Amino acid sequence: MDKFNKLFQKPEESQPPEAEEPQEPRRPGAEIYEWLQLFLGCVVAAVVLFNCVARLTRVDGGSMDNTLQHGEVMLIWSLGYTPAQGDIVVLNKTSVILPGWSEPRAIVKRVIAVGGQTVDIDYASGAVYVDGQPLEEPYLPEEMYLPAGPSMQGTHWEVPQGSVFVMGDNRNNSTDSRDLQLGPIDNGYILGKAVFALWPTERFGAV
Repeated sequence: MDKFNKLFQKPEESQPPEAEEPQEPRRPGAEIYEWLQLFLGCVVAAVVLFNCVARLTRVDGGSMDNTLQHGEVMLIWSLGYTPAQGDIVVLNKTSVILPGWSEPRAIVKRVIAVGGQTVDIDYASGAVYVDGQPLEEPYLPEEMYLPAGPSMQGTHWEVPQGSVFVMGDNRNNSTDSRDLQLGPIDNGYILGKAVFALWPTERFGAV
């Protein structure tokens, strides 16, 4: 019976192979256009990264010796940053031109106190007190002494809300919040926190 059925089974109709659709020839300059799109996308991403998230900056001067050195290139973090005591920050104090400067520039300092705190300096013992508690500062290269300049004779400060009190680690060679020209600095001038040293290579590593 199976043989009989096979004899009268309708043969399967063979389907012709689907014809391949002809590919459109690439327009002249299409590859250049794609590369240009990729390049512009990278530029936009880099601009957003280095303006809103992180950026590079160079240490100018010796006020942070020996923690940071003149000419050192650092990566600073900006996105969502809230200043905290002990952080090393980069400040764009554009409203002040300090002695020896021809124009305003970014400065690198350490946050000693934040808004609402008090700062007292006892130059006789070389100690800094925040809210009455002495700071442990193993990063200082030498004992701090009373500056000679008349604009840096203060010993007590109350830091306004939304501001920071900053000082250089090289206290005897630093113009910072102790100076009447600077004082406590508004948080809006903070560009970000120094997180990584990139150059020179022997300084490479976390700050």
